[in-house]
Amino acid sequence: MSHGARVIRTGVSSAGPAGPPAHTAASPAADSDARLVDGSYFRSCGGMLKVAQMISLLIGFICINSSAWTDYSAYSYFQIVTMCDLVMILFFYIIHTFRIYRKLTCVSWPLAEFLHYLIGTVLLLIASIVAASRSYNFSGLVAGATFGFLATILCILSIWSSYKVSCVTQSTSASV
Repeated sequence: MSHGARVIRTGVSSAGPAGPPAHTAASPAADSDARLVDGSYFRSCGGMLKVAQMISLLIGFICINSSAWTDYSAYSYFQIVTMCDLVMILFFYIIHTFRIYRKLTCVSWPLAEFLHYLIGTVLLLIASIVAASRSYNFSGLVAGATFGFLATILCILSIWSSYKVSCVTQSTSASV
């Protein structure tokens, strides 16, 4: 029998009490990485905010599309902006839901999403102002412009949260 030196891992450190064994602590993370869909993103603030944006953009589009138009160029611009924003938000929702950002690391996803929201929000605000000014008290056009303004507010919240998350995280990690 050999009585040489051996290292025994107990899970106890000098910093505090023992945690759970290593094999049980790693299994939920490995399980969540193995799944195709990120179920926690559906319930996250960012996920719910994207769903609310998509719903308000779709309702605004439907309201404008089903109303009698008084100015073709104003409402067609509103429709183009709302559909482009809706498609891009859906694109980023899919990117986060299916964790595509982990596979395509050549793109800075937080920066791309921030720039999309910045440009899309400005265009949506302009489209909503133009649609509201040309509505002439037609209820469908007023409702469409109102949902456009609601989507603008939700996009501003996304800009604020993405700026707060990406820039604050980068600045704190750079100072460490």
